[in-house]
Amino acid sequence: MFKFVNNLKIRWKMTIVVLPLVLIPIFVVGTVVGWIAYRQAHLGITQTSMDDLDHLAAFTIDLLDSHNQQFKAYQKDKKATTEQELASLTNLAYSMVQAQSKLYQSGDIDLVSAKQAARSALKRVQVGETGYIYAMTSKGDLAVHIAREGENVYGEVDEDGRHFIRTMCKAATKTAPDKLLTIVYPWRNAELGDSVPRQKMVVYRYYEPWDWIIATGGYLDESYENPAAERQAFAELKTRLKAKRAGQTGYIYCMDRKGTLTIHPEAEGENIYASRDSNGTPFIEQMCKQREGWIRYPWQNPGETEPRRKIVRYLYYQPWDWIVAVSSYEDEFYHEANLIKGRILSSLGAISIVVATLSILMVFLAAKVLSDPIRHMTAVIRDIKRGQFKRKMEITSRDELGELAVAFNRMTSNLQHNRELEANLAQQGKMASLGILSSGVAHEINNPLGVILGYAGYLENKIDPEDSNYHFIHEIKRESKRCKKIVQDLLNYARTPRPEFAEIDLNQLLDQIVNFAANHTDMHGVKIIKKFTEELPPLSIDGDQIRQVAINLILNAGAAMVDGGQLTVSTSCEEDSAIITFIDSGNGIDDVDLERIFEPFYTTKDRGTGLGLAITRQIIEQHHGSIQIASRLNHGTTVTIRLPFQREEF
Repeated sequence: MFKFVNNLKIRWKMTIVVLPLVLIPIFVVGTVVGWIAYRQAHLGITQTSMDDLDHLAAFTIDLLDSHNQQFKAYQKDKKATTEQELASLTNLAYSMVQAQSKLYQSGDIDLVSAKQAARSALKRVQVGETGYIYAMTSKGDLAVHIAREGENVYGEVDEDGRHFIRTMCKAATKTAPDKLLTIVYPWRNAELGDSVPRQKMVVYRYYEPWDWIIATGGYLDESYENPAAERQAFAELKTRLKAKRAGQTGYIYCMDRKGTLTIHPEAEGENIYASRDSNGTPFIEQMCKQREGWIRYPWQNPGETEPRRKIVRYLYYQPWDWIVAVSSYEDEFYHEANLIKGRILSSLGAISIVVATLSILMVFLAAKVLSDPIRHMTAVIRDIKRGQFKRKMEITSRDELGELAVAFNRMTSNLQHNRELEANLAQQGKMASLGILSSGVAHEINNPLGVILGYAGYLENKIDPEDSNYHFIHEIKRESKRCKKIVQDLLNYARTPRPEFAEIDLNQLLDQIVNFAANHTDMHGVKIIKKFTEELPPLSIDGDQIRQVAINLILNAGAAMVDGGQLTVSTSCEEDSAIITFIDSGNGIDDVDLERIFEPFYTTKDRGTGLGLAITRQIIEQHHGSIQIASRLNHGTTVTIRLPFQREEF
């Protein structure tokens, strides 16, 4: 990360450094303030919503208690009346059994007939709508019953799990025969279509001679004078409770401590004791055990993609052994808090964007003030790198950058002076050595070569071309010319003539050179392709020297494609330079040779002088340009020449 930032421009560095210093405090302060405001709103709304659930649960308890109190007094009186009626029927049944027993004791009938007559008499008696008289032994065997006669019911339990038959048997055998006993227990008779348990009262008496417990039972609600009125009132109460809503989708429901829903908008009568939330927690079981409190659990309804958090306030209504619950989804009564949170976040985002925009503008302004002098210095350094030592840095201030500009100008002046001295010394040394060598060579070799060429030409004209000696004369003439060219190249390299610059159309010049070189014997079988850009402006160059460079490179490419190939000559533009490219499909150059290709007298040709590329580079450097060669064996060679649009003498 540091490396990435370190490579950026100064204005971007300043932006990256300054913006966090501005934005982070804004985000921190805004986040803290927003979070505090959101938490306060959240806590307030949460407390208010929980109070609403608590009040709604208490309201439901009040409604149930009001209904219960309304009918409680009436039921209490009627219960006593019902108990008295059941007691009368039990005494009547006891008397009937006792009468049959006396007939047996007097010998009028046998015991079996006496018991059968008693059974028939007891079964004919109806108590209320569904009540009846039955008799059982102290072991729980049903001696008289309208449906289950002969069964043993000693282990029967009521809806609360109490062994009421066992209690009746034990109490009857321990009580005096003339005393009546009463028991009330919850019972749900599925055969009668009961969906919820009803209170059943049984009055019983023990007849010891036959070991019979004679009992009369009936449902309390059947003995009331107006049970339909109570049912209607309770139905209206349930409808009222079902219509209540907590939040958008929350509701009120009631259940007994076994988990059977007594009031519910949709699932009334179902047992949900084993229900588990989305995490597998048995929350209904927990509510039934604790009876009162708060509970939160995740719940996923059909059609929803993920669970939602549900909160329930539940209270215990002891008179009916009910649990009254009010449930609601938290996200519904947190809706307002979430809206506040959204407004805070949007406001914080808008403020951050505005501040960030202003900060970026101010940072860019500050960066411009600081970076413009540095960019100017960078441009001057690039020009000096290309050899334009006359360029100077502008001194616009007296700060550290101004001092740097003064020191840099002083340094470039010294470098320019030193380079001029080095160039003069090198030129003088080269000219001294090569001048002596070239003058000696020219004097000692040119004259003999002239004589040799003269006699060779004379003999060539005198001998018939069909003569076997004609070939030797031709070779003498050709090799003499080659020696003379070597001497001439050596003199050209030693003289280093200064170019004579003029505005020339480089594309037109290269077009002439390509057309001329295409007819050379080394270019037979070579296809030359020209790709010249039309955007290239006229250049200030020495046309003759550039012609010499281009011909040399084209002929070198042709010599590398003995079996033919393709040469592409192209021009293009860069920011401050014109580019000439020569791409051939020849044999390429080995890496070892490529390192020494521009050294004088170094050649890879059998008959080369080794001065062609050295003179070429010398000419390009005198034009303040550069030449580069890239090559791979058997993959061709690419020569790239760069000539500046603007050239300064130095």
